[in-house]
Amino acid sequence: MRFIIRWLVTAVAVGVAVWLVPGIEVVGGTEAWTAIALFGLVLSLINISVKPVMQVLSLPITVITLGIFYLVVNTLMLYVAAWLANGIFQVGIAIATFGSAFVASIVISIVSGIMNALVGGE
Repeated sequence: MRFIIRWLVTAVAVGVAVWLVPGIEVVGGTEAWTAIALFGLVLSLINISVKPVMQVLSLPITVITLGIFYLVVNTLMLYVAAWLANGIFQVGIAIATFGSAFVASIVISIVSGIMNALVGGE
């Protein structure tokens, strides 16, 4: 049940990022909410499996930069999720520039934090 809540929170956060950030567009032949839901699923799975490994590997540089590099890790996970969702489901998001992905990862982090506080997630 916690994974479904995490998936829905991530999908809402991605929807807000697509709506707010220029350079982030929904791609695929389906409706926008379907693409966002599938992308949210892929991003949730990556955040559960790959992201902890990346955080441990990037820990020295994260400490040196006082945590700022953590945002770069989030941006890279967004790129990986976009690549996988477009490759597997043929839907997802298209990222125009690194800057738009960086801002989108910040928006997704903030919205996910607020939504998790509201629904009682982690």
